[in-house]
Amino acid sequence: MTDPRQVFYISDRTGLTAENIGEALLNQFGNVEFKRHTYPFIDTPEKARAVVDKVNQSAEKFGVRPIAFVSVVNDEIREIIKKANAFHINFFETFLGLLEKELNTEAVAAQQGHHGIGNTQRYDARMEAVNFSLNHDDGVSDKNLQEADVILMGVSRSGKTPTCLYLALQYGIRAANYPLIPDDLESTDLPRMVKPYKDKLFGLTIQPERLQAIRQERRPNSTYAKIDTCRSEIADAQNMFKRHGIPFTNTTDKSVEELAVHILQACKLKRRF
Repeated sequence: MTDPRQVFYISDRTGLTAENIGEALLNQFGNVEFKRHTYPFIDTPEKARAVVDKVNQSAEKFGVRPIAFVSVVNDEIREIIKKANAFHINFFETFLGLLEKELNTEAVAAQQGHHGIGNTQRYDARMEAVNFSLNHDDGVSDKNLQEADVILMGVSRSGKTPTCLYLALQYGIRAANYPLIPDDLESTDLPRMVKPYKDKLFGLTIQPERLQAIRQERRPNSTYAKIDTCRSEIADAQNMFKRHGIPFTNTTDKSVEELAVHILQACKLKRRF
């Protein structure tokens, strides 16, 4: 059995940029198994040398050089990391030169990384949106609900909460969510709490089999998790969406990232920062 190819994400900040771009590239190789290692905040020569030692040890242990995705601004630290026995993909070296040529100016190293606070107004907007989503999770309160950019509706465990939080954290969108309970599904009208905000509603649905699997983990062998319950609730929810002209999407095969972008486009929402 072949050992998985070792992959190192090395960054002078959180490592999220290196991971996101690296994963997008590695996902194109579904026939190869990878083992990931992330090293954030490599911002001194000493830390860089320590990471180089780990990469070299990996190369020696497995007999093949690891892949290193590097997101480091500082030239000195980048040069140290280059000495590692690895196949290097350095995002700043790859793209900065091209941008400098196109913009006809030299890059000036930012004091804050891509995932630092940086612009405090933008950061505050994100945190305010996150707090809004937490305060309006699962229909716990209708206070200030008129300030919501979007209100997600769906049956329990259809993906409302993680999607709301992702919209808030990544885009600064004030997203609330409302869980459809049996009383709501038996009615021909919209739930009282969200009815005044019909234009902000967006529905989430899901395949019954997937919903059953999720609910079974939460409440094993309960009526809540039975396939008939899941099928009935989903059908009633979709009928409600169609009856009231509420746009909706199926979450079964969509990642939270895909869901967020789909909702932004469908609701014509703009990033707040």
